[in-house]
Amino acid sequence: MDIIPHSSFSRSLHEVLNAMEASGLAKEIIKFPRSIEELNEARRAFFQEYGFPGVVGCIDCTHVAIIAPTDSATHPEHVYINRKLYHSVNVQLICDVKLRIINVNARYPGSTHDSFIWNHSSVKPFMENLHKDHPNEYHLLGDSGYALRPWMMTPFGNPASNSPEERFNNYQTATRSIIERVNGILKSRFRCLLRHRVLHYDPTTVSRIITTCCILHNMCVNANMEFVADDEDDDVDFSRIC
Repeated sequence: MDIIPHSSFSRSLHEVLNAMEASGLAKEIIKFPRSIEELNEARRAFFQEYGFPGVVGCIDCTHVAIIAPTDSATHPEHVYINRKLYHSVNVQLICDVKLRIINVNARYPGSTHDSFIWNHSSVKPFMENLHKDHPNEYHLLGDSGYALRPWMMTPFGNPASNSPEERFNNYQTATRSIIERVNGILKSRFRCLLRHRVLHYDPTTVSRIITTCCILHNMCVNANMEFVADDEDDDVDFSRIC
């Protein structure tokens, strides 16, 4: 197999990233449901699959490892060190029941808390306004890192055994596991996003790469391309990937 020189690959990479951005595919392929018809369809699909009412998406963040960026006012090196002590970009993903990514935010450094990214997400004010017009009808599922709100359902902390709260947590966790599955599939399809495949690019380029991978992931899902797990991916929980 011929090895492509790094300089040639880098030029090709930026050409692809520029072409993807110029095409406007991100807005076409990565779409959060906005109309009542789209929201109702998302809600029906989740209920049919998991029996959990009102869900239009599941949210979580995942870290993509990067090389330590050159320290600058724009990208201070230390803010990219996450809680596991490696440099990363913290990526917020929201998915639907069909494993499509319906929102991606790959702009924040690894030290940024998941809740901070959510609080500065364009989806948050949309969900808040949606709740005003349609109280308690539509919500996302998140883990305990997010604040409980009528539009964001999170687990109870330390529920009593066999209590209604524990049963809720079981249903909530089973439904929310789909976003962990999406995270695993995305990183397995595009191995540059895996923990041990550190991206050697500046944070801005890394964000563009991640968004492009999300677009291509959705194209694979829309085309019904089969995903086959590979046991060599050592930081992916394959018990959650069918």
